[in-house]
Amino acid sequence: MSNPPLGIAIATRDRSDRLAVTLRHLLALPERPPVVVADNASTDDTRARLARDFPEVRVLALPSNRGALARTHAVRALDTPYVAFSDDDSWWAPGALARAVEHFEAHPRLGLLSARTLVGPEETPDPLNALLARSPLGPAPDLPGTQVLGFLACAAVVRRAAYLDAGGFHHLLFFGGEETLLAYDLATRGWGVAHCPDVTAHHHPAPSPRHERPARDRRNEVLTAWLRRPVPHALARTRRLAAEARHEAPARRALRETVTRLPAALYARSPLPPHLERAARLLDETHGRQGAIP
Repeated sequence: MSNPPLGIAIATRDRSDRLAVTLRHLLALPERPPVVVADNASTDDTRARLARDFPEVRVLALPSNRGALARTHAVRALDTPYVAFSDDDSWWAPGALARAVEHFEAHPRLGLLSARTLVGPEETPDPLNALLARSPLGPAPDLPGTQVLGFLACAAVVRRAAYLDAGGFHHLLFFGGEETLLAYDLATRGWGVAHCPDVTAHHHPAPSPRHERPARDRRNEVLTAWLRRPVPHALARTRRLAAEARHEAPARRALRETVTRLPAALYARSPLPPHLERAARLLDETHGRQGAIP
């Protein structure tokens, strides 16, 4: 039997019930892709449940919570040319992964494919779908779909070699809005990042009030700016967060965490090449009018 072209990487922590639902969906796919779960030091019954109910799933028992970096452990454990990410509350539609492989095989420069995301039992289109589809970067002759510099991690498929070439998700961000930095780093290395709405992922997040943006997302937006964007842009983002911190507790937490991590961000700073900075600026202007990509 030939080796499968695509595997699935999942990072999880303390959500065994949701993970079990996800795995039942993934293991029922006609492609029967290999699945690797990187467990971020769960304290619930995740590992025992995986061993009992899903013996065909490979489990990486990480000794500590590595956040989004757990996905990189899973990618390294897989030996498939392509890797689809699922969270412990998301899965892929039947036929979606086969279609993703077709795109990668037909487009050698494609490094990451961003899928269309349907949310909840009602299968409501995620608002991000429309933003990505309307990306002002437009199409490229050697890529499918529309060029983008953002995506939703639980609805992304990567070329394994490209992901590892770009370094994967950055350790400094840990978790929350970590996708933009990876998109920047893939594009910097010459890999294409494209939104392909003919590939579909399902996302069933737990209900939660979202009156304010989480502190980690705000923190990582500013850290990403210091890591890859011009200093005036990074300063403007920092000033905006400081202004928000005068009135909002999540912003105050984000500002504290940003200041703590800022020396490491400055040490690792590597600005985008000019052509990508122009693309990022164009996206900033467009999303400022339409609503920012999370």
